Amino acid sequence: MDERFRILEHPADVGIEAYGETLQELFENSAVGLISIIAGSSKIESGHRLHVSIESTDIENLLVRWLSEILYLSDAEQFIFARADFEKISQTLLKGFVFGERYDPAKHQLQMSVKAVTYHQLKVRRQGTWSATVFLDV
Repeated sequence: MDERFRILEHPADVGIEAYGETLQELFENSAVGLISIIAGSSKIESGHRLHVSIESTDIENLLVRWLSEILYLSDAEQFIFARADFEKISQTLLKGFVFGERYDPAKHQLQMSVKAVTYHQLKVRRQGTWSATVFLDV
């Protein structure tokens, strides 16, 4: 797939429309989109690894919880996401590892502060390939 994600303009927020051939690609590309809003086009190495495990009631909630975890790691742990390797992913469960690096102000230029992942106009759909729309409170 050529396009991994695109940024959506919104009067008060910013959104991500992400794409993937598989559910794993969709979730990884959604996180890459989130980090592109936070850190712009900063080069992010994947030398550090952290384990993640998220359960949810449905796929939309799983996506919000996943992106909220990436946001938490960015804010609280100063960890900038580069990629993911999922051991298991379904519409209600995600287990695996995230790879990235610690925030370095000499290397990473923070672009925008994201406060939260929202449920506003949240959609996850599959029509051959996967796509998702999610808005962020900035």
